[in-house]
Amino acid sequence: MSRDELDHRVTNNTMLTCKQASQLISQSLDHPLSLSNRIQLRFHLFICDACSRFRKQLKQIGIALQRMRQLTENDDSITLPTKIKVRIIDWVASKHL
Repeated sequence: MSRDELDHRVTNNTMLTCKQASQLISQSLDHPLSLSNRIQLRFHLFICDACSRFRKQLKQIGIALQRMRQLTENDDSITLPTKIKVRIIDWVASKHL
């Protein structure tokens, strides 16, 4: 579902479903949410323990990934075998990225 579609659905309903809330939680990691979406998400998180846990888990995963990146980014002892590098290059080339 696109961001605009979700914005439209969310603003036309007063209460978020857990599915909508989880989509907004995920989107909030990539870009700022609109004011109405932030308010509705905060209200949903206030009353929904499951979505609050989901948000906390996503934040913890993000922190763990940042730490892993910091630890491995400049570590010259970590290398990929040539065969794996070629597979990655071929895959990226096939996706035309």
